[in-house]
Amino acid sequence: MNARGPSTALRWFTCVAAAYGLVGAVLSLRFGYLLGDALSRTYAAQAVLHSRDPHVSAIGFVFTPLTALLQLPVVAFSDLLPVITRWNLSGIAVSAVFMAGAVTTVRGICLDRGCGPVQTTALTLVFAVNPMIVFYGANGMSEAVFLFFLCWTARRLLRWISTDDVHDLLVAGIALALAYLTRYDAVAAIAAAAFLVFGVTLWRRGRSHWREMRRQAALDAVLVAGPGLIAFLVWAAISWIITGQAFAQFSSTYGNAAILAQSGGPTGDPIGNAAYVATAVLALGPAIPLLLPTVAGLSWRRRDLEFLVAPALFGAVLAFQALTYIGGSTFGFLRFFIAAIPLALVGCIQVLSARGAVPSRRPGTFAHSRRRAEAPTDRTRFRRIVATGTVILCVGSLPVTTYVLLQPSLSPQQYALGQLLSRQRSDEAQRIIASFSTERGLADNLDAQDLPDGSVLVDSVYGFAIVAASRHPKQFVVPSDEDFTTVLNDPAEAGVRLMLTVPNSGRGESDALNRRYPTIWENGAEVGSLVVEVPNDGADQPVWRIYRVLGVAD
Repeated sequence: MNARGPSTALRWFTCVAAAYGLVGAVLSLRFGYLLGDALSRTYAAQAVLHSRDPHVSAIGFVFTPLTALLQLPVVAFSDLLPVITRWNLSGIAVSAVFMAGAVTTVRGICLDRGCGPVQTTALTLVFAVNPMIVFYGANGMSEAVFLFFLCWTARRLLRWISTDDVHDLLVAGIALALAYLTRYDAVAAIAAAAFLVFGVTLWRRGRSHWREMRRQAALDAVLVAGPGLIAFLVWAAISWIITGQAFAQFSSTYGNAAILAQSGGPTGDPIGNAAYVATAVLALGPAIPLLLPTVAGLSWRRRDLEFLVAPALFGAVLAFQALTYIGGSTFGFLRFFIAAIPLALVGCIQVLSARGAVPSRRPGTFAHSRRRAEAPTDRTRFRRIVATGTVILCVGSLPVTTYVLLQPSLSPQQYALGQLLSRQRSDEAQRIIASFSTERGLADNLDAQDLPDGSVLVDSVYGFAIVAASRHPKQFVVPSDEDFTTVLNDPAEAGVRLMLTVPNSGRGESDALNRRYPTIWENGAEVGSLVVEVPNDGADQPVWRIYRVLGVAD
């Protein structure tokens, strides 16, 4: 069967998606290992469909919306199967599907390049089993969706270098727009793609069409960057119209800048942060220092412009994350540098010269064909040796990534994975694994009381995990409800019975109840009487206090 056939690609996609989904289900249902950012997006999707005030804008404007929107078809059934949101199964389904799409796209890059079947299969498998790829394909985070769109963009731009087909540029532009609607990091990729396309077109047309070169180069750049620019403007406009803030990620009390300030500000110093960035990139792409200069030199000899794509696209995302972390405006999480993995892999794919024709709907003026003529035996043997070497290089990178992934100082969000099967877990690892177990217990307790709709007032800063775990999300009054401020100002009048509060420190400073009633966690602020205090088993999770609203009869 043709290795390029859609049935082969479909089998790859199906098997990998099922594997990631299975890993995610085990992590969630067996170990209760959930990540906050993933669960918060599930909560947002739940708020759109099953809150007491369901509406699309409940998706929120701090994060770009696509990861949560993609969950809606699954979350739609959560009223019948509450486990969908309680255990983040909708998020796991989305990440499994999109990471499988990224794996399939990497395989497509191999085929487009003309790699042999053994090398294609081996490199695709190495990418698929990378521990970071497996984990983020199985936990519902946005990395899987983002990585898929980046890989899709890379494949289309690589094809465009050979085909000069406008369709490849248009698809790359659409992929970049969707990447922006997944993560803000895509701004860097959009800019890099625009400059890359402008430069390549300028170089091509400068030889024979000097007068029109700048106009055509600008047009090609607009084709690839235009959809992303439209997505940027439309999302900012919608956010401004609804919330009064065009960029809530930076200006909202729930945004990244506020979270960083509430967490004590940026950690480390520029030099220490730069050292962490270098460590993170080398941990996820150990072969990059060797591959990039090698492939750059070979590409210069071959006049192979395809080499420019991966460093420009993935490198722009890595540079964006590096600069923001070194500058102290974001956190130092290993996952932010996950683009190093496909960057290294594409470098391995490009060590050998491209061979074979790339299918194209409408080849452009500067399309060029690749010959797959029969090579001498010694040349074929050399290609096999080099192909084997690239595979060994990729396989040898896996232990490095795995080791770093399990180090608390370098990978605080992932290292507890190494202790899941251990009977003697460290206290901190146990707390990480137990994150949100207390919130699930609170949700069960509230569900057992059979409270009417709108009976429990809670902010989503920490309360998202409680609402997502509940079988009756309509019992909660949350910030996305249009009457939230009215209810917050007079909970007794609105019929609220219980208020869930957290300490007014750290991230708790942005909690709406603390901002309206600064002493509510300490003494009820004369609007509530303490019912119970609940210590938290999870890492970086607050002690909860439940207050009964004064003046409301049971």
